[in-house]
Amino acid sequence: MDLKEIQNLIKFVSNTGVAEVKLEMDNVKVTIRTTLEGNTPEITYVQQAPAQQALPQAAAPVAAAPAAAPAAPAAAADDNSKYVTIKSPIIGTFYRKPAPDKPMFVEVGSTVAKGDVLCVIEAMKLFNEIESEVSGKIVKILVDDSSPVEFDQPLFLVDPS
Repeated sequence: MDLKEIQNLIKFVSNTGVAEVKLEMDNVKVTIRTTLEGNTPEITYVQQAPAQQALPQAAAPVAAAPAAAPAAPAAAADDNSKYVTIKSPIIGTFYRKPAPDKPMFVEVGSTVAKGDVLCVIEAMKLFNEIESEVSGKIVKILVDDSSPVEFDQPLFLVDPS
């Protein structure tokens, strides 16, 4: 069951007026509860088999970035225009490695092929592998490990040449 199917299920349940729905398929369990006033989803749980879960690391402190001159971002945008930006397809927590004791999927300078796993994003206890859309070389990693990411947030810059 993928994220779009879960989202469609939530919409369907909220439109039917049902108070609670439980669904179990293979190694996935989904419980959706709605309130009776307005039929908006209150709580959504998704659990997957423990064998596929990685243990998240403690979040590293984020240092404040120094303010840059206004001309510098415009120049950086021109430099980055030749690169392909890999963006987050979902909201969740970004992890650069499959488990705390495993090596990073990719580093700056790594060569990747289309379909190679770049990172995982945890959303609702599901660890989603994010694959490269192009072949090339990782130029920049735009997100810190164990950081929250938004939908369509840039994650990597890849030089396709």
